[in-house]
Amino acid sequence: MAKKVADQLVETLWDAGVKRIYAVTGDSLNEVNDAVRRNGKMQWVHVRHEEAGAYAAAAEAELNGVACCAGSSGPGHVHLINGLYDANRSGAPVLAIASTMHTDEMGSDYFQETNTIKLFDDCSVYNQIATTPKQFPRMLQAALQHAYSKKGVAVIGMPGDVAMEDAADILTETSLLKQRPVVRPNDEELQSLAQLLNQHQRITLFCGIGCKEAHDEVVALAKKLNAPVGYSFRGKMYVQYDNPNEVGMTGLLGLPSAYHAMHESDLLVLLGTDFPYKDFMPESCGIIQIDEKPERLGRRAKLKMGLMGDIKHTLQALLPLLDQNQDDSFLRAQLKLYEKVKETQQTYVNDRGKKDNISPEYLAHTIDKLATDDAIFTVDTGMSCVWGARFIQATANRELLGSFNHGSMANAMPQAIGAAFARPNQQVIAFCGDGGLSMLLGDLATIVQYNLPIKVIVFDNRSLGMVKLEMEVAGLPDWQTDMYNPDFATVAMAMGMKGICIDEPDKVEQGIKEALAYQGPVLVHAKTNPNSLAMPPKIEFSQMKGYAITMGKMILNGRMDEVLDTVKSNYKHLKEVIR
Repeated sequence: MAKKVADQLVETLWDAGVKRIYAVTGDSLNEVNDAVRRNGKMQWVHVRHEEAGAYAAAAEAELNGVACCAGSSGPGHVHLINGLYDANRSGAPVLAIASTMHTDEMGSDYFQETNTIKLFDDCSVYNQIATTPKQFPRMLQAALQHAYSKKGVAVIGMPGDVAMEDAADILTETSLLKQRPVVRPNDEELQSLAQLLNQHQRITLFCGIGCKEAHDEVVALAKKLNAPVGYSFRGKMYVQYDNPNEVGMTGLLGLPSAYHAMHESDLLVLLGTDFPYKDFMPESCGIIQIDEKPERLGRRAKLKMGLMGDIKHTLQALLPLLDQNQDDSFLRAQLKLYEKVKETQQTYVNDRGKKDNISPEYLAHTIDKLATDDAIFTVDTGMSCVWGARFIQATANRELLGSFNHGSMANAMPQAIGAAFARPNQQVIAFCGDGGLSMLLGDLATIVQYNLPIKVIVFDNRSLGMVKLEMEVAGLPDWQTDMYNPDFATVAMAMGMKGICIDEPDKVEQGIKEALAYQGPVLVHAKTNPNSLAMPPKIEFSQMKGYAITMGKMILNGRMDEVLDTVKSNYKHLKEVIR
């Protein structure tokens, strides 16, 4: 029997290192499904919603290098959009197969017809549709090459009739060509950079995801410059551990110490970060930025110097050119402040909460303490993301995934699916908000179907917590942020998972131990304090004023009990405000 285009697709993906396709089969995608069955090596992962499949593929791509998801005609590939936006903005090499109606029906407003070129144009680095068997292998290779080289989403439109036709041989390359070039500034630029660094004593480093493979080089640079090291959320897992100069995160989820170090320095060096919050950037010091993508240089702050290069090789070439900074007074001052910040953080952990109002800080701290050294964490956008940012501690082997650039709800659970497939021998823990989990609740069944040993921890604060806080600091009473939630543990058990409900602080440690020790999938429903807040490292007067106005309006509207609960829950923040 002649090889079909669908078979050609599956063979090419397998040779490129793609082990599975996350999808819901149907209609124009059925030929691809059958090709996977005939192949016998590749796996078809039947998710309940294509958005979950896109998130799972993005997680696998971040961990293993390249991954694939698919959606069938019209609604199927429309459902991919949110997860693909996230993957593209996160730099995850994902191939998305968008199957479509037959070519002879194109342009006729046929059933489930969509224009894949228009649909995916804003969330991809490559986006084409193959309408002949001879086009397909060439476009497939180009799509894989773009996804891998440009670190983003590549979309290939695949009409159902093309998928079932006989495959065609072509003269150009059909395999993914993987390469890892050394990219750094030229010698003259490095000399100028070294000269500028040697002229300053009060230097702070701020590191992002670009430092993923440069931990040792960052630490060596920090020691040579006697520089404190702050980091973004995406950079945390690769910079925090075994780093005597680290002073924590900054940004909306970060800590005052990193913000302070950046603003007290004479020179700030941005390493592999596209940190989006320009309001957290200092304006009174010089800024150097180094990034492998030159289009990112200078778009968050004015620069003294902007250089293109990957961080590891750039720092390896730079370090021999630098003088040892003999003055460590600036570093010691920032580390002293950081110790005070960590002491304040511990007060949140020590105040464990009460029945049905468990301190989320205590819960997150406990999970971090009991998790393995090589655990993979996924975090939903929102308050559970805050608790993950502040209480998950890095090791040399842990990973942390989230919707850090796109900022979508509901990402943690499907990303955990991809992580569990990608790294079957590592512990996978999802920090889920009650709002996020509710959005894609059906894919708990996917976890059960494939017996993935994921530990889903639901931080149930009965509200859209981050939105509630946003409204309050803007001076608006929170409105339509409350959540009616089922007993998530019971829902999980109905789906075939082990379910654990934790509603008292005294049950937290034992409940988490039980969940982590269990061999299969577990959902832990933890009832956390809805009034626990996350204060940013930079508190504006307008935020305090807005918050005061909100509390006043709530009192006038008869919500005095809630105001008192909020004040009681957050008395600890007074230390941060006063400092």
